[in-house]
Amino acid sequence: MPHPIESESYEILRRRVDTAGLGPLSRAVVERLVHTTADATWAGDLLVDEQALAAGRQALADGAPVIADVRMVAVGITSRPATVIAERTCGLEEFVRNAPVGAVWAIGQDVAIVTELVARCRAGEIQPALVIALPAGFVGAVEAKRAVRELGIPALTNRGERGGAALATAAVNALLYL
Repeated sequence: MPHPIESESYEILRRRVDTAGLGPLSRAVVERLVHTTADATWAGDLLVDEQALAAGRQALADGAPVIADVRMVAVGITSRPATVIAERTCGLEEFVRNAPVGAVWAIGQDVAIVTELVARCRAGEIQPALVIALPAGFVGAVEAKRAVRELGIPALTNRGERGGAALATAAVNALLYL
């Protein structure tokens, strides 16, 4: 049962942002991210795909691992542990090369991880269930997010430079709490 303040916040959000035309998973994710930031412009910046989100949600329901780029993303995912790439001693390339098939990737800070993930997906070395690629940055973030979308893998991204750990975390939580 949501806290009364949270319920009221979502009521306000729905008066300001029309999410009624979205599928249930897209709506949940968009609303969670708008709620997290109190910024209604996220509704128009996010590129959501109902089938991609369904694949991620099913993978999570089936117990797929969550792979986070940084601890800040991982600690916000409260209902299950996440593996943090930045804490792996084997190095980014080795970790990504040996990543579990069907994992849900939540990247909210590190553009280099998105770039490496794209390269490994292109090479057929990994097959994620869903990639949430929302790193912020002026250098390479837009291009990395575009590369994820061009792969044709299940993904949630946005168009611009904005992003961050809180958003990647919120997207995972939206799928977990449905």
